[in-house]
Amino acid sequence: MKFCAASNSGDDLDKQFASLSLQTCTLLNLPPPPPSDAIPIPTNTTRTFDPTKGELSTIIYALRKLREAITATGRKDQFAQRAYIFNVHAAILCKDWESYSPALSSLLNVIHPRTPLSSTELHEYVGYTILDQACRQGDIAGAHETRIRYKYTDRRVELVLKALVSDNWVVFWKMKRAVDGYQRRIVEFAEQGMRVHALKCLGRGYMGAERGFVERCADRKWVDLVQDGVGWELTDADKVIIKTPKAK
Repeated sequence: MKFCAASNSGDDLDKQFASLSLQTCTLLNLPPPPPSDAIPIPTNTTRTFDPTKGELSTIIYALRKLREAITATGRKDQFAQRAYIFNVHAAILCKDWESYSPALSSLLNVIHPRTPLSSTELHEYVGYTILDQACRQGDIAGAHETRIRYKYTDRRVELVLKALVSDNWVVFWKMKRAVDGYQRRIVEFAEQGMRVHALKCLGRGYMGAERGFVERCADRKWVDLVQDGVGWELTDADKVIIKTPKAK
């Protein structure tokens, strides 16, 4: 609660959650503490600690334990609903699908039948479920099944599904920018696959292209593409050489 109160606004709080890298600062990956009688070993290695990330890791870990406790006690009341909602939001912003996926499932299938969500909330969490099925799990058929079962309508989410089916990276990048922050974090699970497909299409269809065009197709800066391993060459004229003509 102290961490939440320290944020100036809801947007600031969202940014703090989104800044968390679970690969580097999750509590589950921390080494166990040494025994109390252990002799400390001096080290010359300088270790840095970001208190904000430490607090975020603590929040995610605590929410996971809270969810386990609610499941064990079988609570389906208003408290359980609010706890799961906060859990879903925090875990989505951290891209911790191992936390938000079971929380979403329990919220919709276990808690909602006993403590109904409002129509707006139901629409929100069904949308997250659809995007998770399509973008992270790659289950387009399951996403459409969920959409039909809940009679879900949202033009942006539906366009994301269509873009994934047709490999339309232009629409996909547009919708990634159009959806809200929570939805965007889920959509990001599919962006690498879409980016690779776009680059493969450029590789098959172009000998060369302007750097800006390549960056728009991949939705990524040239420097980042080079770090990702793209082997194309950038000339001084800001043109990308994709393929060189074969010598006759």
